[in-house]
Amino acid sequence: MKVLLVFVLTFPCLINSLMAEDGIDVPSVMEGTPPIRDSQATMKNYRNYPFSGWTFQNMGAPLNVVMVPRGGSINELNMPIKQEVGKRVFKDKSGDEMAFEDLFRAHYARGVILIQGNNVLYEKYYDGFGPHKQHIWFSMSKSLASAALGILIDEGKLDIKKSPAAYIPELKGSGFERVTIQNLLDMASSIDFKETYTDMNSDFALKYAVAMNMGWLPGARDAQPENTEIYGVHDFLSKYIKPNKNLDPGTDFDYNSTNADVIGWLIARISGQPYEQFISERIWSKLGMEHDAYFTVDRAFMPVVTGGMNSTLRDAARFALMIRDEGKVKNSQIIPSGWIKSAVDVSEKLKLNMNSNPNYGEESWEAYHNMWWILDSTKGEFCATGIHGQVIYINKAKNTVMVWYSNQPGAAAPRNINYQSKLMAARALVALL
Repeated sequence: MKVLLVFVLTFPCLINSLMAEDGIDVPSVMEGTPPIRDSQATMKNYRNYPFSGWTFQNMGAPLNVVMVPRGGSINELNMPIKQEVGKRVFKDKSGDEMAFEDLFRAHYARGVILIQGNNVLYEKYYDGFGPHKQHIWFSMSKSLASAALGILIDEGKLDIKKSPAAYIPELKGSGFERVTIQNLLDMASSIDFKETYTDMNSDFALKYAVAMNMGWLPGARDAQPENTEIYGVHDFLSKYIKPNKNLDPGTDFDYNSTNADVIGWLIARISGQPYEQFISERIWSKLGMEHDAYFTVDRAFMPVVTGGMNSTLRDAARFALMIRDEGKVKNSQIIPSGWIKSAVDVSEKLKLNMNSNPNYGEESWEAYHNMWWILDSTKGEFCATGIHGQVIYINKAKNTVMVWYSNQPGAAAPRNINYQSKLMAARALVALL
């Protein structure tokens, strides 16, 4: 089983990436009606390039999902698109110069949208993706959870200086009991669990990904709760996670998706609503979205808070605009402005935590705070990011947001040339506005 799982998570991504870069043909995806066998997308291959080009915009096919309905009138975007923006030339991480639109294509972008004020300056879709198709956010979903939590904080329903176990008794005795909610938001929980996409023996692959219903093992999807100790994500959080006895909470930046799962559990427990319903009623339906969204769900049919959100590109941009505008849409305050502002209020300790992490110390990030990646706190420049190249980029100084979706073969962001190249070009483009 371990060999099969690592094949699903890593090896095909590597091989297909090398094939694509060398100009060798890779299989077509979902070719024919019905699709021929070699082209069939499945739960086993949905994250592997090139299958991901189809599955990332059809996540309800390989995985189970729950809906996040929109509501009200559409918040129309002004569309004075300037296609010449895409012709501007930038360097990628390797130093190669190319037009912006070609650089994004070369580094596996599926779609990109640039908005300054309320004007769409540039919008481009690649390889069959389009404005009416939802795409998975992966870990950009964490920043949505942070926004939702801000509503409950503002209503006085929880204290982020307290332990999550004060609100979720099931977490007593787990690695989350000794941490504060703020530690979770800053990825400083010091739990004894590592996030990895390459270790075939890791419990991240063998237990957590399977509980999320986002990692494939033979027979795992057929498991039943009465004979499986760790069935869904909440079981994993409460029964498996232990403290790292060598670290105190708050002293170390260690990116871990389980922290966001706890945030989602808090939102559902304190609000008394299913997480997807809270997101719909308190956020999504109030932003003038054009389309419904949806979450992938774990084996217990609970939303994958940490990485399961799916939406169209324009609707993701509408969410980004709300964040840029400090929680406001037109005359309505959706998320408390103080909570949004606090994202870029980073301490020297948070900066030190980031710089001390060997995986991120040489990257462009200044800090990680309240489930946002901070590039330059003085300019209000920060991001939400997800594996395989999903990014919400916000630059308050330029009154600008840019969002892009990708299906780049490598999952992680650190030292990923495809991820870095797009972010570099995006920052350079916005600097010229």
